[in-house]
Amino acid sequence: MSITISVSQQRLQLNLLGAAKHYSIATAKNGVGQVMGSERTPLGKHRIRAKIGAGVQANSVFVGRRPTGEVYSAKLAEQYPDRDWILTRILWLCGNQPGLNRMGDVDTMRRYIYIHGAPDSHPMGVPSSHGCIKMHNHDVIELFDKVTVGMDVCIEP
Repeated sequence: MSITISVSQQRLQLNLLGAAKHYSIATAKNGVGQVMGSERTPLGKHRIRAKIGAGVQANSVFVGRRPTGEVYSAKLAEQYPDRDWILTRILWLCGNQPGLNRMGDVDTMRRYIYIHGAPDSHPMGVPSSHGCIKMHNHDVIELFDKVTVGMDVCIEP
């Protein structure tokens, strides 16, 4: 099993034994790129470093990879209009290619690049993130339950 992310198609494909499941996603508004602070989605071979949020309520808000106790709502969004909403589940990615997406100023893990839930009102299929891969909450829960730590993730242009 593995995951393939197509930035051009704004699609995540979970490759199962003999089958595939597709999800609509949103990658970085700034396009693709590897460098720290670029707010771009990194390319190349990665793996899932950690699964965070097992069992928390859908729409639970995370800050610094920890649930805040808040549950996303329109009222909360109005209260914090500039917050980058990381919801429901986090799959923290780690680069596998030194010099491309691992170590130095191109380190995916140190850039805190995740596959994570986003408000269901956020459109998928349109680049809009700060570098992460956003999914609707029901989709990220389904994906989270099917993947394992160490699973390969390839992010393609």
